[in-house]
Amino acid sequence: MRAAVHTAVNEPMTIEEIADPHPKAGEVAIDVLSCGACHSDLHVLKGELPFPVPAVLGHEVAGVVSEVGPGVTGVRVGDRVVTSFIMPCGRCAQCTRGNSEICLEFFAHNRAKGLLYDGQTRLFRPGGEPVWMYSMGGLAERSVTPVTSVYQVPDEVELADVASVGCSTMTAYGALRHAADVRVGDAVAVVAAGGVGSSLIQLAALFGASTIVAVDISEDKLDAASALGATHVVNSAEVDAPAAIRELTGGRGVDVAFEALGSPATFGVARDSVVEGGQVVVVGIAPKGSVGEFDLATIARRKLQIKGSYGAKPQRDMPVLLDMVARGQLRPQDTVSRRFAFDEVQDAYDALNRREIRGRAVIDIA
Repeated sequence: MRAAVHTAVNEPMTIEEIADPHPKAGEVAIDVLSCGACHSDLHVLKGELPFPVPAVLGHEVAGVVSEVGPGVTGVRVGDRVVTSFIMPCGRCAQCTRGNSEICLEFFAHNRAKGLLYDGQTRLFRPGGEPVWMYSMGGLAERSVTPVTSVYQVPDEVELADVASVGCSTMTAYGALRHAADVRVGDAVAVVAAGGVGSSLIQLAALFGASTIVAVDISEDKLDAASALGATHVVNSAEVDAPAAIRELTGGRGVDVAFEALGSPATFGVARDSVVEGGQVVVVGIAPKGSVGEFDLATIARRKLQIKGSYGAKPQRDMPVLLDMVARGQLRPQDTVSRRFAFDEVQDAYDALNRREIRGRAVIDIA
């Protein structure tokens, strides 16, 4: 099969012919139709998140099941599916406590070493050299993943529309529902209106937030945020964003501010925009070593809550999200601004790095 292989930090990915991967027990192989271009992939490409090379990135996969491993039930060859970027092992201490979004095995094996849960990769160059996997290695014509990350797409939903549900949408849902528990009538700010930020805006509107303030430095992204449901937009390159947010909310600030990029600057905006007793939810994946500052006395006096959120609970939440898509309540395709052919995969990430992508870019593999 063809795969986009990451070989060195700050070097372009190259399309290579590597061996077709096959599933082992509890795993599924997927012929990939499309894969979203996520900012966390970009962090790996730039060396901001350490990861072994050579590697195949990509973790927002939509495709068709082509092979199932021993012991797999509930999924058959020919099923149209999407994957969650988190691949719960289902047996570690966090999974058994209901915290599958922070599965210990996922971080120890996959995110640390590019392996699946038997301690091996499924990807190899023709000569037998191993190629490591970032999640399921979706920037390839065929992908293998544990069945715990595979979800059937309803018949009435276009498969090409839903690749981003597995990371961008799922990450936003986890932050809104589980970390912040946003309620009808809440005022929220979304700081950075990129891929995850766009999904946060769209879902916050569905959750019934009365005020949704999108903050970014790009007028194009702010225009897109308004179309997705933002009630107000603030260009933080032109004005003092926290002051503007307080003015828009009658001087009080928002109930929840979501930091959706992963930078000290955007964290500062979120921190300074919330009401007393409010929540700052950090969703963006920052480069290793990034530091956000806060005053301990201020946190205590104002009873601020600072939380991290890595994603939703896949087995509980992915079916809910896909049902919302099937009902027409959630439209992940509206957050997709550009599509790239597989041969243009590096162009997609270059455009993402230049901040040219509104919402999400998708690479069409098949």
